[in-house]
Amino acid sequence: MTKEFSAQRLDVKAFAQAGGRLAGHDSLLKYERLAQEAKGLHPDLLVDWEATGEVRTALGGMGQVWLHIMVRASFPMECQRCLTPVDVPLEVDREFRFVADEATAEALDDESEEDLLALSREFDLHELIEDELLMALPVVPKHDECPTSMPLASSDDDFEEANAEKPNPFAALAALRKDAKD
Repeated sequence: MTKEFSAQRLDVKAFAQAGGRLAGHDSLLKYERLAQEAKGLHPDLLVDWEATGEVRTALGGMGQVWLHIMVRASFPMECQRCLTPVDVPLEVDREFRFVADEATAEALDDESEEDLLALSREFDLHELIEDELLMALPVVPKHDECPTSMPLASSDDDFEEANAEKPNPFAALAALRKDAKD
């Protein structure tokens, strides 16, 4: 009999011991925090994900619980160069080692190269996927090549004309200084 695993309430240890595999094609709307970052969100945007669990034997002979996730999505954002919509491809390919509890994860975090999480019988895989996608978002989204050319000027004719009409503030000071010498 094979055990059914749920991404919302995943028993990570049992999942790893069974060599479990879960996959999904979720609407981006299912991930609330991520959806708040989107520009021009439409319901047909999908997050494709896959999670696999395994137990790896460490040097001391103890089995370690591991979870591997792969996530792909196309995320709508606003290009910071041309200010038009840009679909940013997001990809996550990460592995996590699970330890007994939060205190152990925190204590081992500095000396460990791998990402550590606390074991749980009700682990929310979707929350982990959402966290990883949020961290994968670019700080400055932009097209590789913008569809419209942007003028790259620091000023325009109106700006130059307005500056030409203004009197130089130091000219008045120069006149005062000249009067003081006379």
